[in-house]
Amino acid sequence: MRTTVSIDDHLLGRARELAARSHRKLSDVVSDGLRLLLTERASIRPDAVDLPVYGGSGLQPGVDLEDGDSADR
Repeated sequence: MRTTVSIDDHLLGRARELAARSHRKLSDVVSDGLRLLLTERASIRPDAVDLPVYGGSGLQPGVDLEDGDSADR
């Protein structure tokens, strides 16, 4: 698909250099960069996270929230 976008001059220069070094078209480099960004964002920011919640009576005896190793004792 053909479209027009505005790209920072410095960023465009770096993308052109990468395309030339890797013997690829600029559009392929831009598409790969956008694909990578969208994939990374999708994996970092899921829409919702369900955390399990269990009923209980608070902290168990001997557990010190300031001491991470206290539960192992």
